Amino acid sequence: MKLVLLLLLGLWCYLLPSGLSANVSRPAAVDIGAVFSFNSTIGRVAKVAIAAAVDDVNNDSSVLHGTKLVVEMQDSNCNGFIGIVEALQFMEKDIVAIIGPQSSVIAHVISHVANELQVPLLSFASTDPTLSSLEYPFFIRATQSDLFQMAAIAELVDYYQWQQLIAIFIDDDYGRNGVASLGDKLAERRCKISYKAAMRPGATESDITDLLVQVAMMESRVIVLHAYPDIGITVFSVAKYLGMISNGYVWIATDWLSSFLDSSPHLATGSMDTMQGVLALRQHTADSKRKSTLASNWRKLAEKETGENFQLSSYGLYAYDSVWMIAYALDAFFSNGGKILFSNDTNLLHTKGGILNFEAMSVFDGGQLLLDQIHRVDFVGVTGHVQFDSQGQLIHPAYDILNIVGTGSRKIGYWSNYSGLSTVSPETLYTKLANHSRVNQQLYSVIWPGETITKPRGWVFPNNGRQLRIGVPNRVSYREFVSEERNTGIIKGYCIDVFSAAINLLPYPVLYKFIPFGNGHENPSYMELVEKIISDEFDAAIGDIAIVTNRTKAVDFTQPYIESGLVVLAPVNRRNSNVWAFLQPFTVKLWCVTGLFFLVIGAVVWILEHRINDEFRGPPKKQLTTVFWFSLSTLFFSHKENPVSSLGRAVLIVWLFVVLIIQSSYTANLTSILTVQQLSSPIKGIDSLISSDEPIGFQVGSFTENYLVEELGISRSRLRALGTPEEYATALELGPSNGGVAAVVDERPYVELFLSTHCKFAIVGSEFTKSGWGFAFPRDSPLAIDLSTAILTLSENGDLQRIHDKWLIRSSCSLQNNELESDQLQLKSFWGLFLICGIACALALIIYFFLVLQQFRKHVTVEDIDSTSSQGNSRSGRSLQAFLSFVDEKEVDAKNKSKRKQMQQESCKSIDLKC
Repeated sequence: MKLVLLLLLGLWCYLLPSGLSANVSRPAAVDIGAVFSFNSTIGRVAKVAIAAAVDDVNNDSSVLHGTKLVVEMQDSNCNGFIGIVEALQFMEKDIVAIIGPQSSVIAHVISHVANELQVPLLSFASTDPTLSSLEYPFFIRATQSDLFQMAAIAELVDYYQWQQLIAIFIDDDYGRNGVASLGDKLAERRCKISYKAAMRPGATESDITDLLVQVAMMESRVIVLHAYPDIGITVFSVAKYLGMISNGYVWIATDWLSSFLDSSPHLATGSMDTMQGVLALRQHTADSKRKSTLASNWRKLAEKETGENFQLSSYGLYAYDSVWMIAYALDAFFSNGGKILFSNDTNLLHTKGGILNFEAMSVFDGGQLLLDQIHRVDFVGVTGHVQFDSQGQLIHPAYDILNIVGTGSRKIGYWSNYSGLSTVSPETLYTKLANHSRVNQQLYSVIWPGETITKPRGWVFPNNGRQLRIGVPNRVSYREFVSEERNTGIIKGYCIDVFSAAINLLPYPVLYKFIPFGNGHENPSYMELVEKIISDEFDAAIGDIAIVTNRTKAVDFTQPYIESGLVVLAPVNRRNSNVWAFLQPFTVKLWCVTGLFFLVIGAVVWILEHRINDEFRGPPKKQLTTVFWFSLSTLFFSHKENPVSSLGRAVLIVWLFVVLIIQSSYTANLTSILTVQQLSSPIKGIDSLISSDEPIGFQVGSFTENYLVEELGISRSRLRALGTPEEYATALELGPSNGGVAAVVDERPYVELFLSTHCKFAIVGSEFTKSGWGFAFPRDSPLAIDLSTAILTLSENGDLQRIHDKWLIRSSCSLQNNELESDQLQLKSFWGLFLICGIACALALIIYFFLVLQQFRKHVTVEDIDSTSSQGNSRSGRSLQAFLSFVDEKEVDAKNKSKRKQMQQESCKSIDLKC
């Protein structure tokens, strides 16, 4: 027992000095400050949360080890100027850190002062997102930055495939910079803010009504509301009165709304009715025991501190953790030898500030050390894991996405900077690899304004009575596509009927008027027509407008309503059969390859049969004749020499199959040439046209001219502009030698319409570009998307084809094929057959020579090679000569010779003679 007491006494003596020294180095109390608006939605919650956190820190001796944390709160009174003055007076006191403020205006000023006095400033509420620790090193965001909130909204807009939205915001630093950040995030996803509706701080209900009337006249129906709770609630009330909380509208509120609803759970039914179907964001905080404990004690804490009954919000949680953040940092500060010392700022000693006693403001000497410790904090608070990244932002920013329904809200998913939109909680996603793939972005269903679950389209036509100005080409030729009647001014044609039919399928009315474009004497430039959309002279362009690359860079097109592409139009002659018609079915290359394979097959079969088949043996002249006769006779399947080897038969079977296909194809094509009247043209397609030096015609106003020059490298001096079908026919009939053209290059729809009444011409070669015609609209126009869907519907129900037949089908040349293709069979058509045959021959020869080589080694000895070869040759030369002699020898004779030699050797051994 005495031994135990002695040990305890020694241990106490050892620990006492360190404990005393720790207590000596730590002050009895540390003062911190808090600046915020007590009477605001966020401020009243923050006041209770900060007081509760200070009590919890002081009751936990393991944090500050006996040092008491003292907080002094200052009310900024929801007024920028008064708040700044009071905050400056507040900073005359020696405090080591400040929590707050909420106001962006106050935050900017106090950040300057805090930076000068080296006092860390922890902001627990939404402030100007452009405020950063790069500009103000002592400014610390103790909550999630609004930059992440704007990123969440941008991803939400992109998820529902809305292209544009309207932003309603408070016209101050908080509102302007927040909306600017939203615009940047939307631009990253090819979306945009189409209209910015700014409200002055303190806007009246009349001001808000005037603003919302303007918003209601806009095209977009997706509205983001970035405001303060008092003004935001008024906006919803006025919007409800104006019928803007109804079917077709989308409202997205930033986290001011969730903060208001969370802290005011017992709202009147009328107030909740004004925001039904609204989407709202709330800062995500992880569920934990500490959070549940604080929430369960909240009512008692609120009544004790303020005498009121309100609920805890996410900003209250961040204010609570801000106090703990300072407490943990102070503990590390003292442990690293930090001391609470202040010194005068020489810049403020001679400043006259009236009621502001600037001389009393002191610089916190240990401010930088405390700031470093704050950035290093790492603990689990009521908001979750609290830690800063290298950018000075809290790790794992995330938001809950809420849908306001009935008397409360329902959670439809989450957004996190880690994996985007998800129905899985961020804490679960943090354990997996980050995945921002669009396939993995998902949310639960939403009940939208108007009590519908159908996703709103997000836009309508502006309700300002203005008709769409639609430019149409005033064509002179091919007026079936689009034209203006000279007497009545009515615009009609194939393209107009397609547009009208598509417009009639839209679920909303569209007011528009057609405006002819062109001088009426020649076809207009279609690139100039498209540029009128860019310059805002037209709202759209309708007509036979080809979808080409340089146009798609400037405007958006609908789904093509007709296929197009450039083709070559040339005069053709009727070609009858002649004395050499039997050679026409095959090209020269195919004739040569076929003849070569006949000889190859004859040679291969001769090699395979020479040693075992008497029909392939004899004098050299006879063998050569046999090779030629056998190979050519296989064409008629009349060869009298029958292979006896397995390899020879295999090669012959493959070759006879090839001959059968070639013979059948030749017969069919020759029959067509001899019995059907053919069309011929010296121009075979675009390749032969490029290689010639003859003039080429093109249609005035089309993109063909630039394509031929810039893409195909054809000299502009060879091109001839043609305006009408009659000019096409005249130029082609005259030909290049008489001042005409060799061919015309134009889009297929025009050429097909031309050929329906001009039978002397035809399309030669194949179509060498692929495109289509579409209707042009400004960039990101929602109408282009809806019309594309309508065009697909017209195609599926057959109306598109009926409109085509109405305008573009003519009967005079309908029975004649006006598309001239090459009538000769090409080598590429039989390349696979020749390849198979070649492989069969190669394999057969390899196997044959391998077998012969084995026999040669078995039956021919070194003595035989030396005895049968001349002495002047080398050893390798004698071996090759012996092998060739063996191959030329009949297989039966070689075996008999080897057998006789073996018997002779055995006989010699039996009589003990030297052989």
